[in-house]
Amino acid sequence: MDDPGRLMQAAAEVARVAGAVALGYYRRAPEVETKADGSPVTIADRNAEEAARRWLEARFPGDGVHGEEFGVTRPDAVRRWLLDPIDGTRTFVRGVPLWGTLVAVAEGATVLAGAAWFPALDEMLAAGIGCGAWHNDSRCRVSSVAELDQAAVLVTDDRFPDSPSRRDGWRALAHRAGMARTWGDCYGYLLVATGRAEVMIDDRVGPWDTAALYPAIVEAGGVFTDWEGQATPFGSGAIASNAALARPARALLMGDSSPAVAPRG
Repeated sequence: MDDPGRLMQAAAEVARVAGAVALGYYRRAPEVETKADGSPVTIADRNAEEAARRWLEARFPGDGVHGEEFGVTRPDAVRRWLLDPIDGTRTFVRGVPLWGTLVAVAEGATVLAGAAWFPALDEMLAAGIGCGAWHNDSRCRVSSVAELDQAAVLVTDDRFPDSPSRRDGWRALAHRAGMARTWGDCYGYLLVATGRAEVMIDDRVGPWDTAALYPAIVEAGGVFTDWEGQATPFGSGAIASNAALARPARALLMGDSSPAVAPRG
């Protein structure tokens, strides 16, 4: 296995390459198409992923690639790169700057390193196993907030279109929290990893959405699980939090009405 630090640097570099391509289309009203799953895609998404694939092919020619727009290359490779050229395409096409380019590298179910580059904001989040989490050039940590009534909780879409049964859990968490906000996507995970928010949740994710963000949350001292409570970026949905609020936040999301997480009187 390559050094995770080297892989982290490579993930950050390829994220910058692809993100620069996407940024060239930002606020230029690219035509939007609808994919078979109902999600939007633009020429910016496709050209950015192609740039990332060219970069990886030149430097890691034996590795597999799994991208949101062009599928899987070399599916039998021991190591694979996961690409989301524009996470938050709906945000991107509306001219809101909270979109990012996500790159991760994994062996099996283990993510070795990942990077999330936010070109419109000039922010980079990168992490590798044992290398810590980095925001631009500084180490970053989740917050130490331990009370939900002081916490900021985030979600990408509070309608939960794929899993409406999860709405009540979100509403309970949002009611208990000090602040609840949307416009999540990948930027919400950056906010948790850097201590500016405490909980970020998603109902609908693909492996290219979460693989890059998982090591950042964990290496920053936080907790990242799917909705079943498994510590993985490859499950159903995503729940990321600081360490102090992982259990009470999850209890509310799962509908636990125990006294430890009872609503404020």
